[in-house]
Amino acid sequence: MKLTPFPKNRTKKRILIINCYFDDMRLPVGRKSKLPHAMGPAYLAGAFSDRMCDIRLYNEVYSGPLEDEKLLSWPDMLVLTGLNTSFDRMLHLTAYVRTKNRDVIVVAGGPAIRALPSLSKGYFDILCMGDMEEMVQVAEEALGKEYAVSEMHPRFDLAYWMGPYGYVESSRYCNFKCSFCSLTGENRTYQKYDLEVIRKQIVSQGKRKNTFIFLDNNFYGNDRRYFLDRVELIKELRGQGYIKKWSAPVTNDLFHRSENLKLAREAGCIALFSGLESFDMEWLRSIKKLQNVQVPQIEMIRRCIDQGIVFLYGIIFDVTSRPVSYLREELEFILDTPDIPLPSYFSIIAPILGTPFFYDCLDKNLFLPKTKLRDLDSTTLSLKPMDPIDEVATFISDIQTLRGYKRQVLQHSYGFFRKYRAVLSPFQMAVALSNGAITALQLTPDRWFRLNPFHTRNRSRTHVSTTEPLDQAYRPIFRVDSQYEGYFKPTFLTDEAGYLTEDLEQDVLNSNAARDKIARLGQPC
Repeated sequence: MKLTPFPKNRTKKRILIINCYFDDMRLPVGRKSKLPHAMGPAYLAGAFSDRMCDIRLYNEVYSGPLEDEKLLSWPDMLVLTGLNTSFDRMLHLTAYVRTKNRDVIVVAGGPAIRALPSLSKGYFDILCMGDMEEMVQVAEEALGKEYAVSEMHPRFDLAYWMGPYGYVESSRYCNFKCSFCSLTGENRTYQKYDLEVIRKQIVSQGKRKNTFIFLDNNFYGNDRRYFLDRVELIKELRGQGYIKKWSAPVTNDLFHRSENLKLAREAGCIALFSGLESFDMEWLRSIKKLQNVQVPQIEMIRRCIDQGIVFLYGIIFDVTSRPVSYLREELEFILDTPDIPLPSYFSIIAPILGTPFFYDCLDKNLFLPKTKLRDLDSTTLSLKPMDPIDEVATFISDIQTLRGYKRQVLQHSYGFFRKYRAVLSPFQMAVALSNGAITALQLTPDRWFRLNPFHTRNRSRTHVSTTEPLDQAYRPIFRVDSQYEGYFKPTFLTDEAGYLTEDLEQDVLNSNAARDKIARLGQPC
C-alpha cells in the first residue's frame, strides 16, 4: 500500500502503540492482576523522538479492549503488537483507525505477523519481521529521520499500567528448544544485553520502583558467567537504592546448582518463575523439555523455597496424549502436596503457530474443524483429544476456576502456610498463596454477566473451537467503512472438514521457514 505523506503544516506526529489482546475468558475486561505486565509498547515507544512525536500507549491486557472513539481517531501512525491469537484483534483496530483516518499508517509486528507474513501483507502497511529495534528504521522511512532516535531506550514513563513494579529486560530468547514453545518455532538464539544497558533501564525508573520484574525469556541462559555478572550488578544497584527485591523467569537448569539460589537470594531475589509444565517425566521428554527431568521436581521446589525464594510455575495439560483421568490425578497430586505452592495457571497445551508441536499436530491431522486462530489459546480445545470431546471440555472448564476442588485449595493453602510461614516474608507468602485464590476466584462469563445484567450476553462457552462463540470484540463498536467490514470476520485455520484453509497455506506450508521448522520436528534440545 502506498503511504500518504503527512501534511506539511503538522510537524509533530501522533503515534499510538497498542498491545493487542483477547481475554482468555472471552470477556470485555482488563486483567490488572495478570503479571508480569506486557511491556512491548514501552520498548517500541523508545524508537520515536519525543521532541517530534506525541506518543500514547494502550495495553488491552490491563485495560480491556480499546473502545474509545476519540483515541481511535487520534493517531497518524498505529503500531500493533501481540501474540499469535491476537491477529484478528489487530485487524479490528486497523479497521477502526482507518475508518476514522484514511491516511493513517498501520505498522504491525510480533509473533503473529512473523508467522503469517503473506496473509498480513493484505491488511497492514508495514510489517515488522524482526526484533523491536526494527522500529527505529520504520520511523525513519515512514516519517522521516528526524522522527526516530539515534539510540533506543524504553519509555517506562508512558506505561501507565506498571503500578509499583519496575521492569527490565537483560536477555532475549532461550537456549532450549521445547517443541511447543514459540521461541523454538521462530528459531531464535539466546541474546545477552550489555551490562550498562541493563543498568540504564533500571536507573531510568528511579528509586521509587524498588521491586523489579525481569522480562527475560530465560534469565539464567547458557552463560553462567553472565548470570553471575548480572547478580553482581543487581547487588551493586541494591546498595545504591535502585532495587530492593526482584524476580525473574528461569529454566530448571538454574536449580541444578544449589549455590545459584544462594547467590540470587543474597542479591534480593524473592521469586523465580520456571516452566515446570508437568510432573510427568515421560511427557516432558516427549516435548523435548529435557532440562526438567534432571532433578526430582518436588525436591527442587522445596530447595528453592527453603532458600527463601518463592517458586512460581505453570501446569500444562496435554489432552492429545493423556486421558482426562490421568490429568485429574496429576491435579489432585498437586492439591494434596502442601510442600509446593499451587501453580500460577492451569492450561491445556496450545498448538502455537510455527512450532514443532504445531506441525506435528498438522501432520497427524489433529486439528478440529472450523478452528480459528483466536482459538489457539490455553482455554479452548482445538485438537482431537484421547477422550470424548464433551468429557475433555468439562475438564477444561473445571480447571479455569478449579471447580470441584475449592475445599482442597483451602486445605492446600493452609498446609503451605504452616510449613513455610517462618521461611517466607508476608509479601512472599501473599504471592505464593495468591495463585490458588486468583484461579479459584477468576472472573468467568457467568460471574461477569451476573454483575453486568444489562450487557449483551454471548452464548455460553463450549471450550471447543468448532462450536466456541466469538468474543464480543468481533462486533464493531461503531460503524466501520464497508471496505473494512471483512476485518471483523474470524481468521480460520481449518475448514469444515478439518483441513488447513487456503488463506493460511502459503504461510504455514510453503515458506522456507515452514520447511525448516518441519525438518526440525523431533530434534533434541
